Amino acid sequence: MKNAQSSIKKPTSLRAQLQAMNSRPATTMLIAGATAAAFSTMAHAQETETQDQAGDTSTDVIYVYGQEGADYKARVSGDARRMAPLADLPATITAITQEALSDAGTTDLRETLNRQPGITLGTGENGNAFGDRYIIRGFEARSDVFVDGLRDPGMTIRETFAVEQLEITKGPSSTFAGRGSTGGAVNSITKQANPDGEFTEIEAGLGTDEYRRFTVDSNMPLGENAAIRLNAVHGYEEVPDRGPAERERNGLAASLLVGASDRLSFVTDFYYLDASGDTDLGTYIVPNGDPVDDIPVYLQDEDFLESEVVVGTFKTIYEASPTFRIENTLRYGETENGYVITGARGTTRAAEDPVAPGAETISLSTHQGWQEVEYLVDQLNAYVDASLLGLDHQFVIGAEYSDLNVANGNFDVENMGATNCVTAGRFGASPGYCLLDASGNTVGNVSGLLGRDITRGAQDTDYQVETLSIYLMDKVSLTEKLDLFAGIRLDSFDYRNDVVGFGDDAQSFAYSDELWNGHAGLVYHLTEQGNIYASISSSSNINGGESDVGANCGYGGLCGSPDDVSLGEPEDTTNLELGTKWDVFDEKLLLTAAAFQITKRNVMEGVRGLDYSTIGTLNTGEIEVAGVEFGASGNVTEALSVQAGATFMSSEVTESADESAIGAHLANFAENSAYVQARYAFTPRFAAGGAVTYQGEMGAGQPDSAASTTYVVPSYTKLDLFADYQLTDTYGLKLNIGNVTDEDYYTASYRSGAFTYKGDAFNARLTLRGVF
Repeated sequence: MKNAQSSIKKPTSLRAQLQAMNSRPATTMLIAGATAAAFSTMAHAQETETQDQAGDTSTDVIYVYGQEGADYKARVSGDARRMAPLADLPATITAITQEALSDAGTTDLRETLNRQPGITLGTGENGNAFGDRYIIRGFEARSDVFVDGLRDPGMTIRETFAVEQLEITKGPSSTFAGRGSTGGAVNSITKQANPDGEFTEIEAGLGTDEYRRFTVDSNMPLGENAAIRLNAVHGYEEVPDRGPAERERNGLAASLLVGASDRLSFVTDFYYLDASGDTDLGTYIVPNGDPVDDIPVYLQDEDFLESEVVVGTFKTIYEASPTFRIENTLRYGETENGYVITGARGTTRAAEDPVAPGAETISLSTHQGWQEVEYLVDQLNAYVDASLLGLDHQFVIGAEYSDLNVANGNFDVENMGATNCVTAGRFGASPGYCLLDASGNTVGNVSGLLGRDITRGAQDTDYQVETLSIYLMDKVSLTEKLDLFAGIRLDSFDYRNDVVGFGDDAQSFAYSDELWNGHAGLVYHLTEQGNIYASISSSSNINGGESDVGANCGYGGLCGSPDDVSLGEPEDTTNLELGTKWDVFDEKLLLTAAAFQITKRNVMEGVRGLDYSTIGTLNTGEIEVAGVEFGASGNVTEALSVQAGATFMSSEVTESADESAIGAHLANFAENSAYVQARYAFTPRFAAGGAVTYQGEMGAGQPDSAASTTYVVPSYTKLDLFADYQLTDTYGLKLNIGNVTDEDYYTASYRSGAFTYKGDAFNARLTLRGVF
């Protein structure tokens, strides 16, 4: 049974690249901007007549990505290069529908991903706050975020207000993603204009911690062959139980669809988001102990975190014939990020402290930086159906050009407040700022303790990567039951990074190289409902590939001298996977299971006392991650919808220049994690449900390194609840209660135990929704 919201007639959210479910993609792609006649056969929502308990007839709308009668089940990917329904692909792809996102009540991408099994969060060197940091199956993925199949390179805060479907690929996939995607990739599919129907959906929410959120989603046809769609958001809240720390989001997304003819159409997208807030860096972990759960809010009056994104996309779709279609997507984007925030860690007052020498205390520190990103990318795909050697092939022939430019810099911060303690540090005892007085009580006027004077400082890195890529993919039915998926990709890049070091001397790192990657998978259909598959896929990444850390080796930055960087080997990864997928209950529930092993070789390591001249290479590491993952999405019964998953993994450093690290587990790696979200429709107007998130413990540390045994982030289980009541055919109410038991939980930690991020405390939100 679909929920009340879905029974209100709304047009589908069209994407030109979507294939129909049961035919070859080149002959059945939805052509955005085509005539009304074309839409009626290829892109209209399927409609079914249903009756509610009062006997009234309503129209159920089936979203083009989804499965009829199953709000939580995505049927196809928003990336047409996948060439088959999700149930028939030889890969682990978790697709989260718009309905599942709405029920969960998550709005930031970081919050959504943190619930998913096999994904953890990470911190950065010096408390780096350049947006969101994700770790998929143990590997850094902060640069492996995509929007509609194109890389979204800015280290930004990401919102879901304009997202139709969120797709998480597990395992390396450089054929699709290009460089990176070691553990996987995240692809947001955006809401698009549709000439077949007019609607406006407005949501207004209020809640605890001064929460407010207003969104609008309006689709307006402009004749038979054109339409415009507008999405907007304003959101604000204090961080639950951490006020006056706060978050604010303001955004606008617009999509214009114009059909020039039956064969030719254009889609123009614009996206803007201003995400800001005042926040601290959480708490800290006591060595060989637990995180401190009662740390006072130590946000300073001058602290800030700003993230701004402006992106424009222009897409052209031309269907030359039923077996040949061309799509070209051009995107230009700019992002700006900046922050000055405060960190806290446990320490003791130095012997020189005049008030309480040797007393335990909490010292405060400053962390800051700014980043400006400018990028241009153009992706061309040709979809071709052809017969070759007696077999029917579905080819994707693609080329991509990208030019990424990133400037990083600092803020000049002077603390004008009077120091109140002396602590010992790396360079000896020095005056500092302590959160606790001599008796162990919180000092007065915490928010004004440092009294910062902040000015924008100089740029310290100038990063550029220019890449030209070509790829070929194919899907071929070898027999009636056996399908082969294969692909190969070449990325040729020019890399340059000008870095200002501690001595203010600039170093220029520059080199060029080529990366070859591919994938192959066999799917054997046991029945019409189930299959088994085996696949192999690879990925590669360039040394110094992360744009935000310069020459900071160990966080995706550069290792070695400018002469060394061109001598290194690309980090490369291979994934072996064996799985099964079952489309059951009249294709309303998808069940998946997969066993996998990921091996990352040529890991660039920074080992003290060793350099290139000593060991002949800096790519000295190797890592293995193995595990199994289970998933379920869709309807168990007509009334019960679920999205669930569980991952059980192990990790090991198998090679390292640091012999003590060999055999250790990976940092920021949870061996076990699970998520279950369920909704039960008690009546056609009332539904309720909840979500349980479990994450196992993990050791702190930097990416691709051994986990700390001194600083361990404990496991946690969190419960969220929601309820949805349709007041009338137009208006409905939704209640979301987050962290019902007010669990103290922590999502990530820096290698020293500092910057241990606290999860949100108990919160409640009530939202009024109207669809017109």
